[in-house]
This record gives sequence, C-alpha cells and structure tokens, in this order.
Amino acid sequence: MTGIEATGQKKLMLFSGRAHPELAESVAKELGVELAPTQARDFANGEIYVRFEESVRGSDAFVLQSHTAPINQWIMEQLIMVDALKRASAKNITVIMPFYGYARQDKKHRGREPISARLMADLFKQAGADRLMAIDLHTDQIQGYFDGPVDHLWAMPLLIDYIRENLDGERLTIVSPDAGRVKVADKWCDKLAAPLAIVHKRRDVNIANQVSVHEIVGDIKGRVCVLVDDMIDTAGTICAASEALFEHGAAEVVIVATHAVFSGKAVERLRESRVSKVIVTDTLPLSDERRFDKLTVLSVAPIVARAISEVFEDGSVTSMFEGADD
Repeated sequence: MTGIEATGQKKLMLFSGRAHPELAESVAKELGVELAPTQARDFANGEIYVRFEESVRGSDAFVLQSHTAPINQWIMEQLIMVDALKRASAKNITVIMPFYGYARQDKKHRGREPISARLMADLFKQAGADRLMAIDLHTDQIQGYFDGPVDHLWAMPLLIDYIRENLDGERLTIVSPDAGRVKVADKWCDKLAAPLAIVHKRRDVNIANQVSVHEIVGDIKGRVCVLVDDMIDTAGTICAASEALFEHGAAEVVIVATHAVFSGKAVERLRESRVSKVIVTDTLPLSDERRFDKLTVLSVAPIVARAISEVFEDGSVTSMFEGADD
C-alpha cells in the first residue's frame, strides 16, 4: 500500500529522493505505507530525471530528501520532484528536509553577500511546495522565509530521553559551545534540571597570531559536561570547546548534536578527542566509514512520521512539542 486514505478520500503519498533512502523507509514503516515508486537517474551531463510510476492526482504528497553531500545535487533532485508532483496534479505538497541546506547563510554579515536560506525557501515555493518541514533549523527566523506553513520539528525530546537513560543526572552540566546557542542550552537545563555553562571564545590580544582562547562561564569541575549544538560540520569548534572543558576540570564530556554533517576531518577529530560519547540523529546519512565506537545514532523517523500524520489529518504539529519551548 503506497498511500493512506482518510475520511473524505484524502490520500497520503510518501516520496523519497536518493540521498537518504534508509530514513525514508523507516518513516514509511512508522506510517504503515510503502514509498511511492519513483524513477530517478542522472543523465551523462549530470542533469536529473524523475518520474513517478503511479498517479498522484489529488494526493497529499510528502517529499523527503536529506540535504547531504553532494548537497546541490540532492536539493535540485527534490526541486524536480516537487515540480513533477505539481504538474501531475498533487493536491498538497509538503517538502520534508530533515536538514535544511544553506541554513547557516540566514543573513548578510557583509555587503554583497546572499541570503541563501531565503533563496532556498523561494526555490521550493516556486517549484510548487505548499509546506516545509525541517528538524532543528539553524535559526528560528528561517521559518519566516517561506510563504506558507513551516513545521519546525525538534529532536531535543529524543536526545534528552537518551541522556536521561544513559547518564548520571546528578552530575550533569549542560554546556553551550558559544553565546549564540545559550537559549537552546538553557532549555536543556530546564528539562534535565541541570546547571548551565558557556564556552566563551575570544581573541588574546597579548599573544601574536593567537586566534582565540576559551573561557568557561560556569562551574564544571568534576562534572559530566553535555555539550549541545545543532550540527557538527568539521568538528573543529566542538572539539576545541571540549578540550577547553577538560582543561578547566571537567570529568567527562559528551557531545550531542542533531545533524551529523561530518565534513573533512570531522570523524578523525572526534575519534581522537577525549570525549566519551558523540550522540547524533539520522537526519543525514552516515556511511560505515564515518561511524566510530564513540558514536550513537538515534532515529528521527518516529518524529517525522508523527508530524506527517498530524499534517495529513489536519491535527497539530505544535502539540507534539508542547512544553519543549517553555
């Protein structure tokens, strides 16, 4: 069964791009549907061809694609899928991007720079998307870039449950890797009844060619520090913050992040670091070569599946996270 029918003959259809089929299959299993059969291939010059193998007319279509490397290829494939659905008379099209590509380019820092996160939203709207769904956006303001509903899903409840079950709550200190993530870290503190610490990075004007030093705001001596962030890219910043925590007396450091981008030497840095655990989700695919002993990967499939059900049944996605943003 490729679709679910609800009252009034509504039909849910779930489509997957080629970037992360494992996640799409897990979501489909949670929903009790099969992925809609889709042809997708590349021409010799790199252009992408997509065709759906059964009628989508009148359906509520959900198109899942993870924006992983090569990121521009997979974004383009998702745009083409949306265009094909629009031209095939799908009734409603929801774009699911567990990791929102270009989210870090959400504002202009200097003159003559783009706001690529806004461009992304415009591209999907122009292609025919009615709604966007993403997990742990880099900044909340991105929700305002799309002219339509945006469902901002949170991985925090999933990650917090894991921390509760596997770490000693009495010894925990939640750590923000920089001032910009304090608001999110503070929510973790509320949920875990744990104190907050902040890694403050600044330039040392007294030492030539010294880019920065790390100061710790908060008492972490002898504590299990949970360093929380939305993503790990090259892991340079997060590993430097972890080392600073150890230098200031932390007994143990655990890194928690939603999106495992793992670019460049990230895996090598994390593997060789003194951190005891790295906890991420499967919003992005991780090949066997990018997995290591310290790594734990939690699935967001139940979160995505429930959000799809709420949207399809005209329910409330917000109700899934009531209390999470208090």
